[in-house]
Amino acid sequence: MAKVVSIANQKGGVGKTTTSINLSAALAKKGKKILLIDADPQGNATSGLGVEKEIEKSTYDVIINEENIEEVVKDTSIKKLKICPSNINLAGAEVELVSLMSREHRLKERIDEINNQYDYIIIDCPPSLRINNIKCFHCIK
Repeated sequence: MAKVVSIANQKGGVGKTTTSINLSAALAKKGKKILLIDADPQGNATSGLGVEKEIEKSTYDVIINEENIEEVVKDTSIKKLKICPSNINLAGAEVELVSLMSREHRLKERIDEINNQYDYIIIDCPPSLRINNIKCFHCIK
């Protein structure tokens, strides 16, 4: 079972993405199987690991459309490190989540489906205290 870690802070520019990428890469270099979930609409963890933001499916689809997270996950250039990429589509998720049942548990439910496939799941959260970060906190184990 994976240890889930959310890197969160309400302020932007404090190193959340840098910490997420470096922690993920360091753990992967140590031989651990890592999934980095980019939950920030800016998608800087995605591009920081060399994955294009112009993708067919993203973290948005995992949360809103309940896509299987393994169908969204992409390989990176670092062995044992995968990413669930993000793009600007995730910015609209907060509005769409308002009317959905169990909205704060949607990401956790997707993570629970693949939890046994990784040693660590790192979540790069957006700078906010709104629903997008609350969903990240419900994933921590």
